[in-house]
Amino acid sequence: MTAGRVVLPVLTRVPRPLAVLLTCFVLLFGGAAMAREAAPMAADVEVEKRMVAISEELRCLVCQNESLAGSHAELAQDLRREIRALIAQGKTDKEILDFMVARYGDFVRYRPPLKPSTWLLWGGPFLLLGGGIAALIVFLRRRAGENTSPQLSDEERRRAEALLDQPKP
Repeated sequence: MTAGRVVLPVLTRVPRPLAVLLTCFVLLFGGAAMAREAAPMAADVEVEKRMVAISEELRCLVCQNESLAGSHAELAQDLRREIRALIAQGKTDKEILDFMVARYGDFVRYRPPLKPSTWLLWGGPFLLLGGGIAALIVFLRRRAGENTSPQLSDEERRRAEALLDQPKP
């Protein structure tokens, strides 16, 4: 064995191009033989579809910007298990959502209901947009009202004309 180079004992008697080809083949297709389609967590595919639909409506409490369906957090996995259990108990989607809201508050929903405690949440972006437009209008009006050209006195005007009338060297 030479320094900086690892030689596999099996491939020492095989010509180098063939060894490279065999190695590539094993690396490319070796994993494909072991790959399988992911089995759903629930025994019933319909239960799994309902669980995914419900969990897409809910926010992951750990990630906060990711749905419960897409999160890999441990708490998200526990909540998905809880949703499966509630589905198995025969609860409707609304009952499950109500249970989660009762347990974690309106924050758990991606689209919280419109009620007095969430008015600012729903109207806040429009208030900020309106405030920004109003500030822009005030700024532009003030700027337009300012006279940007300086007023020259008669003496300054005469000196400027004299400088402009001078011949160039």
